[in-house]
Amino acid sequence: MAQSTMPGQGRLGGGLDRPAVAPAYLIRVVAALLALGIAAVHVADQGGVAAFTSPDWMGWGYRLIEAGGVATALALLVPWPAWPGWAAGVLLGAAPFIGYLASRTVGVPGDSGDVGSWGDWTGTVSLFLEAGLFLLSVSMLLAGRRRL
Repeated sequence: MAQSTMPGQGRLGGGLDRPAVAPAYLIRVVAALLALGIAAVHVADQGGVAAFTSPDWMGWGYRLIEAGGVATALALLVPWPAWPGWAAGVLLGAAPFIGYLASRTVGVPGDSGDVGSWGDWTGTVSLFLEAGLFLLSVSMLLAGRRRL
């Protein structure tokens, strides 16, 4: 038995036959919240705003991620152009993700104690936020490229 639809009517609920798309500003707000979440998780992992992770190069890396999270959120909320915010989102999502995986698998200079330590809650939350921001940013860059 075949389903029939009237022109302009969708199969379910009588809507139009087009995919639902979230408004662009809502997507940007979600991405900005992910970026701020990444910054907040790194502040928590470091022990607060005034704390500094050892070794020093890692502490500065945390500071860079924290400042980058705020800067990325601001870049995503500025109305035009969109691509710098999405490019920053790709970097903010990928760099700490790769660093976390390296610190847990092969270790990083000055911090071999984290090898095999996968149970840290801040690391797990950070991985989810970073993966989400990375995937959203890449998809938005690709969608913008297709429109051109």
